[in-house]
Amino acid sequence: MRTALTLLLVVVSAWAQPAGKHWVATWTTAQPLIRNPPPAPRSPAPAPAAPAATPRPANPAQALARGFHDQTVRMIVHTSIGGSALRIKLSNPFGGVPITVGAAHIALRAKESDIVAASDHALSFNGKPSCTVGPGMVIFSDALDMTVPGQSDLAVSLYLPGETGPPSAHNGLHTSYVKEGDQTSAPALPDPIAAPNYYWLAGIDVLAPADSSLLVTYGDSITEGARSTPDTDRMWPAVLSARLAANKGTAHIAVANMGIGGNRVLRDGSGASALARFDRDVLSQSGVKWVMMLEGINDIGHGDTEPITSDDLIGAYRQIIERAHTHGIRVIGCTLPPYEGAGYSREEGEAIRQALNTWIRTGKAFDAVVDFEAATRDSNNPRKLRADFDPGDHLHPNDAGYKAMADAVDLSIFTRK
Repeated sequence: MRTALTLLLVVVSAWAQPAGKHWVATWTTAQPLIRNPPPAPRSPAPAPAAPAATPRPANPAQALARGFHDQTVRMIVHTSIGGSALRIKLSNPFGGVPITVGAAHIALRAKESDIVAASDHALSFNGKPSCTVGPGMVIFSDALDMTVPGQSDLAVSLYLPGETGPPSAHNGLHTSYVKEGDQTSAPALPDPIAAPNYYWLAGIDVLAPADSSLLVTYGDSITEGARSTPDTDRMWPAVLSARLAANKGTAHIAVANMGIGGNRVLRDGSGASALARFDRDVLSQSGVKWVMMLEGINDIGHGDTEPITSDDLIGAYRQIIERAHTHGIRVIGCTLPPYEGAGYSREEGEAIRQALNTWIRTGKAFDAVVDFEAATRDSNNPRKLRADFDPGDHLHPNDAGYKAMADAVDLSIFTRK
């Protein structure tokens, strides 16, 4: 009995939070529902006549779509707030087979795939160096005492010893680096395969002061940051995070980017719908206090084949607001930027967008409103993006447009009682 009690106390103390601190997500990524079809199974290579380096496929990054085997992937994440300890979150939400992680390390990033060697730490899972993430599962690593700076880059390295099958992945506009073998502790990965995805890594939490909290930015490719410059953190949530960090009154607020390109509010597509993924992508995030909702343009754009009305979207928004409020989360409504000239723009869709934006501004359903349409529209034609914000597709802002969106957020929203 005494032995069992001692074991219980050890387990509880390993997971307990120090007084005055709690876990807050400093970085996250959302994982889509649908992957590209995997290529044909790997064919065994013929034995070479003499020892030689294994040739790479013609397109190594594309080959990763069918999975990993005896490879390390090093992924770069940009933190929002700092903390005195961390834990990573692995997820296999739509995978069909269990994924074995043979080893995992985390370190401060120096440049590209290089890490600050003295900062490298091995991660553990229930006291062990490896773990298995089954289909649909989420697994946290054990807490690691490590000072995590805010607004900095971390490198997370996972070694995948066995065949993984097609990966759970998300294009996060940061380059990941893949190398053969267990390279999790390597200070650099020379001549790696470069890929723009996060693989099975869903988030990083930090142990932060009690007044710290999380803002989840929830949306589609405009929130994800499509058409922004990769590896520069120019997406509007990242720019907003930098603004919050630079302001003394809001420096304790983390930002999680849960945008998925092509996502819709009402129907699954590129990712489960906003209604379907809300629990996983918003409610489950550590320390969440606010959610910014910017979504609906893809529902509108595909309305020619899957008709919707503004009332359909408003009803879905009300559902999300109600679910958030049930959990004590405040909801910030964001108007949809203009999209005239985009590939799926049409007159009927524009009327729906304007009706939805009017309701967002005047419906008094939200705890606060941010007018992204006003921040990005052309003054001569408010149905279009400003020319200097338009990278050419007439839908997604460029770096300057994303900065204008982030600058349009009144930071006093987050300090009101």
